[in-house]
Amino acid sequence: MDFHNPDKLEDTVADSANMDAVEKARLEGELAEMEERLPAISDAEEKARLQLDMGRILADLKRGDQAWSLCREAFDHFLAEENWEAAADCCNVMYLSDQPDSLSALGQGVWLGVTYPIDPEISVELLHHIIDDTPDDSDGAAIAAATAAFIVDVRTQGHPQREDMLFFTQQMLGKVANRHSNISDQAQFNYWLEKLELDQPDKFLVRLRNIVDVLVQDDWWFDRDELRARIPED
Repeated sequence: MDFHNPDKLEDTVADSANMDAVEKARLEGELAEMEERLPAISDAEEKARLQLDMGRILADLKRGDQAWSLCREAFDHFLAEENWEAAADCCNVMYLSDQPDSLSALGQGVWLGVTYPIDPEISVELLHHIIDDTPDDSDGAAIAAATAAFIVDVRTQGHPQREDMLFFTQQMLGKVANRHSNISDQAQFNYWLEKLELDQPDKFLVRLRNIVDVLVQDDWWFDRDELRARIPED
């Protein structure tokens, strides 16, 4: 981009605005098609899937209240069906919808995304929201980043994108270390990990549970003890 040419800069800004308008029109077109299909769907699973897809688009269009209501209904269906991955995905969209209970939705999505072996990309995205919403000097971001790295390491054995995902979460952890304590080299990073006990999953996962409790408060939409009791023993 040539910032020394005002005419060129103006053209670039106009092109960018036009691209935004084109993307918005595309999303609104997709949404209109989905809205036409929704009333005719009788299958509960298909309906919930469509509601989730619609909610994602509505959140992108900054129509968060509508996104929330659709995904909240879809969440209840997926929870009843023990589809933990889709339920966590609904929580992700509800967080992105920026509504009064979005932090509660985030906490519950993180709980599901860490407790159950769902798609690690969804779990990492949910944990990344904690990093974005946490002050630089707070340990919360470090705990979320360490959990993301741990989940990817455990869940991506044999995954074709394993190395890319490991690299991404390690980079994420490094950025958090830098903003948290100005960490700039490997020796400092190793010391930082040990100091915060981020190399010990049995400890940082307990601390993550406390973060989730703060996010959710008393607004749990499911009984955690009941869900834990259903998890098969190894």
